[in-house]
Amino acid sequence: MHGTVIIEHSDKAGIIRLNRPDKLNSINMEMVSDIVEALDTFSGEKGTKTVVVTGSGKAFSAGADVRELSQMKFEDVVRGGHLPLWERMRSFRKPVIAAVNGPAVGGGLELVMACDIAIAAKSAKFGQAEINLGIIPGAGGTQRLTRLAGKSRAMEMVLTGRLIGAEEAERFGIVSRVCEDSVLMDEVLELSRRISEHSMFAIELAKESINRAYETNLLQGLDIERRNFIASLVHRDGKEGIDAFLSKRKAEWLE
Repeated sequence: MHGTVIIEHSDKAGIIRLNRPDKLNSINMEMVSDIVEALDTFSGEKGTKTVVVTGSGKAFSAGADVRELSQMKFEDVVRGGHLPLWERMRSFRKPVIAAVNGPAVGGGLELVMACDIAIAAKSAKFGQAEINLGIIPGAGGTQRLTRLAGKSRAMEMVLTGRLIGAEEAERFGIVSRVCEDSVLMDEVLELSRRISEHSMFAIELAKESINRAYETNLLQGLDIERRNFIASLVHRDGKEGIDAFLSKRKAEWLE
């Protein structure tokens, strides 16, 4: 356990459990540091193929710690603030799955959208409520939400601060599926298990290619995809996978 997060392992999944339940898992600078440290640890573990992010208690995360934010100096916010968390999420090569067990608001929703896959419990709520404080989202809420949900829906959510339910979030493309609260972690860990059956090298190349589709134009994305396809084809795991298929046996991946 770190100060603000609980670190767990389940088979080949590393779990980061946000652990400020009395503050609805609001993100402060200590939590930023703890999450980054946990990601660094999981990055170096060969046995860990995926990472799951979820919350303790009744919330996923209510967003930034507003009290701490109000006390930060202007230059501290400009020079970094929570930026190390978002930069580490962006550079992390293994798949990250959000298990949204309750409200994900403000920075909490931005954390969900920074993950690669999100599965929500039926009780989960989502929103960018910064407008209620006279400020705007600052960690992807105007950018990722627009790409996922479209301009009109993003405008409505950001300009009103309205919270939406899990099923509406699924329709908007914020989460890939919704399940009963009681089976959320079972669903997420089963997804992790299915991902972990495959070549880690291919998983990382596929993640990079999809993220570039999200961040670049079609021509640039196709160039990256082709480069990564060739890399996977000539890699030891690509040769092993093809040979295993032709020989009707189970492949044995490098890692």
